[in-house]
Amino acid sequence: MGLGRADFLQKYGFKPARDYFVIDPRTGIEADSKAIVGVAFGYQFPEQGALKPEEFSGGDATVVPLLQSLGFKVIHKSSASAGEDWTRREVELIVADYLDMLTRELTGQRYNKTAHRKRLLEHLPGRSNGSIEFKHANISAVLVELGFPYLRGYKPRVNFQRRLLTEIVSEQAGRYKELDRAALSAVEMPVVPAEFEDFRKVKAPAPPARMAARDEDAAYVARPPIKRDYLERESQNRSLGLAGEEFALRFERWRLIELGVGQLAEKVEHVSQTQGDGLGYDIRSFETDGSERFIEVKTTSFGERTPFFVSANEVRFARSRPEEFRLYRLFDFRQAPRLFELAGPIESHCALDPTTYRASFG
Repeated sequence: MGLGRADFLQKYGFKPARDYFVIDPRTGIEADSKAIVGVAFGYQFPEQGALKPEEFSGGDATVVPLLQSLGFKVIHKSSASAGEDWTRREVELIVADYLDMLTRELTGQRYNKTAHRKRLLEHLPGRSNGSIEFKHANISAVLVELGFPYLRGYKPRVNFQRRLLTEIVSEQAGRYKELDRAALSAVEMPVVPAEFEDFRKVKAPAPPARMAARDEDAAYVARPPIKRDYLERESQNRSLGLAGEEFALRFERWRLIELGVGQLAEKVEHVSQTQGDGLGYDIRSFETDGSERFIEVKTTSFGERTPFFVSANEVRFARSRPEEFRLYRLFDFRQAPRLFELAGPIESHCALDPTTYRASFG
């Protein structure tokens, strides 16, 4: 007979999980994620034995992605009564703190995320570091829906108390005048073309589209009204767009030279400048065999999961030339430019709004 949970944890020296649980695929039983990884290590490497709790850290940055990469389902539960929703007061506190950090980040002021989190914990008894980090990612998801940028390091996660969180974020952001001014300034600020020579670490993997179901029921919930879509404003920043295209042009020439076809690098053309905008792409490049690659460039100063906007013509062109079309999404452009590539039809990678042509990753 197998050990029960308490005996299992006692045998290997682990404490009960507070936030993350892995689901047994055969029984559906929830198990303590860190303990499972530590003990499994001993089975894989019997000569070393199981890992002790103090030998590795658990949580969203380590154990969770490992288990998910192996195909396991991992669920998040707050330590304040596992599965218990946040109260209005708790949500109001964490949203206010998040928006304060976001305003500081947008205005270039330094702040300490750890110090902010410690102060929050003093006012949120029973909540853990993990649950606060998770809620921060939920707030990022709501802000993206509202057309705001999100804090670096808190990638949007779409599983959240939709009605309450959306209501409170909308309410607080709508009356936060400093945030409005900071966000507007950040998206409209001109850009000086990046002085960049080393493209070896520029390429990044594309974020997967996460269309996870929210909690609560499946009843219709209208998208919150948007006072000002800062992300759409940023997409209209011609200085940023041109700087991004020029960066992608240099990257493309570097890519071809690195692949040993420097003669093709010389033929790469910035068609949006030489022939005019409206072709459905910005740069005409090549594959190593000489076949064409058509590149549309979209640039943001914010994180990789920031939505972008395309035109109906760009969508049609991508569909008509799926083998040759590439969308280069440049992100973190003002800080440390990086890009990922989407090949073929845009809607095969993103949720594409049929009215606004806003492409998002969920």
